Amino acid sequence: MPATETGTYRVLPGPPDSEGLVLLERWSEDPVTVRTDGYADPLAATVAGLEPGNLVDATLAWPPEGPPAVTDLSVATRTLFAFVDGADHVFEKARETFEAGQRERAAIASTTTYTTDGEPNGALYTIAKQGGGTDVFAQFRDGRRTLEPMIEKLGEGGAEPPHEVFVIRPAEEPFVVVYLALDREGLLADTIRDEFDCPRV
Repeated sequence: MPATETGTYRVLPGPPDSEGLVLLERWSEDPVTVRTDGYADPLAATVAGLEPGNLVDATLAWPPEGPPAVTDLSVATRTLFAFVDGADHVFEKARETFEAGQRERAAIASTTTYTTDGEPNGALYTIAKQGGGTDVFAQFRDGRRTLEPMIEKLGEGGAEPPHEVFVIRPAEEPFVVVYLALDREGLLADTIRDEFDCPRV
């Protein structure tokens, strides 16, 4: 009988060459890739409909041979992640946030952004690019570095999911941007998608 594990997982896109469904147990930094084929409905339809950023409750099974499989799955929230690599520009607020962090000698800087009516609509982070072969952008994308603390802070501030989370690596800047829009399919999320040409699929 295969070994099983039940937990709450974040769906991730994984590396560009990954095959399968990349799941990261919440608060961990140890992603697991499970197969996406061979399921019967309704499980097959649920697996096929998953999007990066979705939070799921799942049971995984490890057979004697081959990749692990999902045996039970339900979607807890429809938060959506987007990863933009090599952006040819960055918005001024991100640059200002990074520069403020540099003045304070902080590798990670953050600020809250607001609507024109003064209502909070997002949380903006900048993370200084690191030397020594450390790729912060890839770590977030692949699950070797978790976004959960940033998402958790939205909840502490009273924002309910689903959110949209954008991880952006500008080609010419010394930092990576993580921008959390409070509302999925809200005005801020739509604006960021238009700005960086990353439509929902």
